[in-house]
Amino acid sequence: MLYAGIGWTAAGFEVAVVDGNGRGDRPAVRFAADRSKEIASYLKGLGGPVTTVVDSTNGMLDGGFMAAGLDMYRADPAILPRRPDFGSVPAAELARAAWRDPASVVRLVIESGSLTGRLDEHRAAMASSDEALAAMTAAGRSVAHGDRSRQQIALTFDDGPHPPYTGRILDVLESYGVCATFFCVGLNAGARGEDVQRMVEQGHGLGNHTWSHPYLPDLSTTELADQLTRTGDVIEAAAGTAPAFFRPPYGSRTPAVLRSLANLGTRIALWDVDTEDWAMPGPDVIAHTVLSQARPGSIVLMHDGGGDRSQTVAALPAVIEGLLARGLEFVRVEDLATLATETR
Repeated sequence: MLYAGIGWTAAGFEVAVVDGNGRGDRPAVRFAADRSKEIASYLKGLGGPVTTVVDSTNGMLDGGFMAAGLDMYRADPAILPRRPDFGSVPAAELARAAWRDPASVVRLVIESGSLTGRLDEHRAAMASSDEALAAMTAAGRSVAHGDRSRQQIALTFDDGPHPPYTGRILDVLESYGVCATFFCVGLNAGARGEDVQRMVEQGHGLGNHTWSHPYLPDLSTTELADQLTRTGDVIEAAAGTAPAFFRPPYGSRTPAVLRSLANLGTRIALWDVDTEDWAMPGPDVIAHTVLSQARPGSIVLMHDGGGDRSQTVAALPAVIEGLLARGLEFVRVEDLATLATETR
């Protein structure tokens, strides 16, 4: 049995492997942020079963790797050493955590993704945040939908830019002449600046989706601020404009997280239609979910990164045509949010 850890840094990913005796039998390998397929190929080429471990600050890889047939696990903070100022626990430490105690790491499944085993905790944390979130919404600092009296809707895509799916989604949007909003992960935006530029050139909105797609309650106040600041900087450098909104990965929040975001002056964008396309239910199911749940003012959550998004690409024409047939106008989240604020 081999144990592989995948750590992230400001520059990309590092993969370290240890054997059944806990020894590293090969040097760590580094990959650029937009080379996730190469990481998966490397892991699959190691031979034999490989327990592949990420930590809760890295939600970018597990979905695609599980779809590719890799066994993915998550190591939580309680069993890990302290993280560096910016980055995950080193890859070798992640691998050794699984080697020392295989039962201490959580095997991930595609149906619940990065939050496998933590969904009850996640739901409880969100419920405890309802009052704080309502206050931010009343103050115009958070939005989950726009004005229901206006025939407008916002499509949103998370976790990119990620080849080839971001480009294909941009192609479809361009062919219909409609706009959307892309919530970009900093590591990906830094590696795919040309995709970010194209988003702006086509009239799409840009949002901040953290640097590494972490579970926010596991971050310190400083780590949270760094995730947002660095991501905002790389998006602005590529696009010439700062992202208007922040979307928390998984919608994760606690009252403490919301206080930190408020102190940073952050505007939060959530959603009221979740396609759950990350679970790869099929293009027809994705399209049906949107068309059965969308209302005027809706914000629709889809994904262009974080895994195989071919089903989302395939579903998109039916989604757009169905919504256009209802007379809905496609706008950016910031446009919906402005209207929602004006009607309070």
